[in-house]
Amino acid sequence: MIEMKVMGIALDTRTGSPIVVLHDKENRKALPIWIGSAEASAIIRKIENLTVSRPMTHDLIINIIEKMGCEIEKVEINDVEKETYYATIFLKNNDDGKIIEIDSRPSDAIAVAIRVDAPIFVTANVISNGSVSTDSAKDEEEAQEFKKFIQSIKPSDFEKLLKDNDHHESDQ
Repeated sequence: MIEMKVMGIALDTRTGSPIVVLHDKENRKALPIWIGSAEASAIIRKIENLTVSRPMTHDLIINIIEKMGCEIEKVEINDVEKETYYATIFLKNNDDGKIIEIDSRPSDAIAVAIRVDAPIFVTANVISNGSVSTDSAKDEEEAQEFKKFIQSIKPSDFEKLLKDNDHHESDQ
């Protein structure tokens, strides 16, 4: 397992889909995971330390977990199959120390973990399958282009995404 942190949210220039980018502590590996706009907004809110007047979904999840006498111990992104990632949220029961495993989408697991500063771990299998290949000159060029793109991302770049999603959520 490799501990990773949220580097930020990017937008896929081809599809407009949000991507959460994780990186290891040494900034040697980056793992992009395509996510939904609601989850991207939740992650951006925490990165930007934006507050809302009422609890959003991921805040509600944490409130329920804590009221039930548990805490989030860690999150693991532990599998990828046909471009679908899988994660587990590990809860610790404060009464007996028992660990409870909850199946989750990585985007939700990440959004919950960053709210309570729980560590995010990624298996070596996911890292190797999620990495950009550097087997050919074209792949190397794409990898360098992606690295430049990731390094140029600023949280303010996604203000429009956040505003658009807030508008959409208020319609529901």
